[in-house]
Amino acid sequence: MLLQIQDGTLSIGGQTVLSHFHFEIRGNEKIAVIGRNGCGKTTLLRLLAGELALDRDDKSISPEIYTSRKTTTGFLSQQAFSDLSVTVEKELLKCCPCPDKWDRERFAWEQEYDRVFTGFGFTKEDKKKRLEQFSGGEQTKIAMIRLLLLKPDLLLLDEPTNHLDVETVEWLEDYLRSYPGAVVMVSHDRFFLDRTADTVWEFQNRKLHRYVGNYSSFKAQKQKEHSLQAKAWKQQQEEIERLEELIERFKHKPKKAAFARSRKKILERMPKVEKPVEDDAHIFTGSIDPEIRSAKWVLEAEHLQIGYDRSLLELSLRIRRGQKIGIIGPNGAGKSTFLKTAAGLLPPVKGTCSLGLNVLIGYFDQQTAALSSDLTVAEHFHELFPSLTEKDVRQILGAFLFSGKAASKKVSSLSGGEKSRLVLAELFQSRPNFFLLDEPTNHMDIPARETLESAFQAYTGTLLFVSHDRYFIRQVAESLLIFDDHSVLYYPFGYEHYLERKARAAAADPAACIRAEEQALISGLQSVPLPERHRLREQDTERAYEDWQLRLSFEPVEQVQEALTQHWNTYDEYLSWTDPASASLWQETLDRLNEQYTAACLVWYDKWAEFHPEPDVQ
Repeated sequence: MLLQIQDGTLSIGGQTVLSHFHFEIRGNEKIAVIGRNGCGKTTLLRLLAGELALDRDDKSISPEIYTSRKTTTGFLSQQAFSDLSVTVEKELLKCCPCPDKWDRERFAWEQEYDRVFTGFGFTKEDKKKRLEQFSGGEQTKIAMIRLLLLKPDLLLLDEPTNHLDVETVEWLEDYLRSYPGAVVMVSHDRFFLDRTADTVWEFQNRKLHRYVGNYSSFKAQKQKEHSLQAKAWKQQQEEIERLEELIERFKHKPKKAAFARSRKKILERMPKVEKPVEDDAHIFTGSIDPEIRSAKWVLEAEHLQIGYDRSLLELSLRIRRGQKIGIIGPNGAGKSTFLKTAAGLLPPVKGTCSLGLNVLIGYFDQQTAALSSDLTVAEHFHELFPSLTEKDVRQILGAFLFSGKAASKKVSSLSGGEKSRLVLAELFQSRPNFFLLDEPTNHMDIPARETLESAFQAYTGTLLFVSHDRYFIRQVAESLLIFDDHSVLYYPFGYEHYLERKARAAAADPAACIRAEEQALISGLQSVPLPERHRLREQDTERAYEDWQLRLSFEPVEQVQEALTQHWNTYDEYLSWTDPASASLWQETLDRLNEQYTAACLVWYDKWAEFHPEPDVQ
């Protein structure tokens, strides 16, 4: 046992965060601590780091945190560096355990130093720069690098994926999975927790509850617990109703009075099962329709060059009504710039970007969420939508987790995530038919993210969004725009499919991952003149989607072909021991399957020829 807390109580600012709680770290566990914003997750990390102490108790002089001997702890503090004028290299070399630069241990450490430094997206030239030359987010990354190089027995991470692009987060996931010590992390990045955590501790009613497994496993266990508790509560309510009926029926009958009293005692002594809280109360189930229907083509970009003082990249695409497209790619690739250009907030450097008829935009970024008002949340919302009744306002705000006292908080006192949630509630109420969103889930806790996911899944309009939240992308996006290396690729499938293809490409030689029909496409494309290739690349998203569907549709045809081949190979052996009637039935089945297979192939190849005609020979 690396660390253990028994019957501890933790308070801060006169408020109890955890009451008589239990917490433990076993070996090199990778622990995720989850809970709503403000429940005390960061406070727990500060306790484990030694910055806070447990409350004194009447029963004990001073409760303690029991740890293994010589356990070292590393925690990323808010004040990352005391001197910003030093170079990165000088600051990080303080972590080196060996001063002799010719020592073998020093050589191994420097290799690790280079691996971690470049893993966070820095170049080797960045080592010579002073800390003050980096942004706040980059300084936080350097502070995390320093922490990882120290390799403490217990690593405490508070929102470690903030300021990191997806590629760096994926690198960090791999690093933490193989980290030799224990890790306790607070994060709202569910994809990150799925890939790193093997234990989850959840804040619930000022207690901590332990679950073995990653985040998805935790969710499954919670759902099962909820179902069992709901069933037990329902059964107990039926039993209570039955006992109360017996008591009422017999309490006034002299011969049955003793029986009634005994039932009453049973009822009084019965341990009550708490009614389960509806965890999915914040989930949207019905459809959310735009106020008006847009034209079929919502946005058309032709040879569009985006940027500020210079062009970042050029793209051509069309977005169809009802599409939900996630934009992914490294920081600085032009994702937000494209979104601003599409919204009309930034003029194109070159080319055209036009909206279709009757398109109403709902635009969101972190600047639009910078609200400042002395009104309460309910007053602010009612001021924007005066035609709504107070009951309607409360109901709409409640759907976005502003229920009860939360609706009476002043807007100026809201956290960043709460302000974002309020602005998105306003946008949904205005019912646009084209949402343009830049990092909508930033600073939000998991219940808030789940609320947004369900809202956008229920939304029937068009959606184009930028996000680093891979879980959100997976749940909402039906297709992707991938920004990378000054180019844009339209991928007509969801994020899960994209990851599978990416993993398959990384696991083997890329040529081996391309199926036969794709090889044929490439071979045919090589013989097409250059202008024709550009035309194919710039085909609209609807045609590109059909093209991909066509290629994937051949997979089950191939599977039927394999099954038929296997059956034919065993046919002679089957005839040697079966009766004539069974053999005849077997033959008829094979013939029918073969006819269906041949017909499917003919249809598929006709469609393929339609999409990929042979080039005219001059």
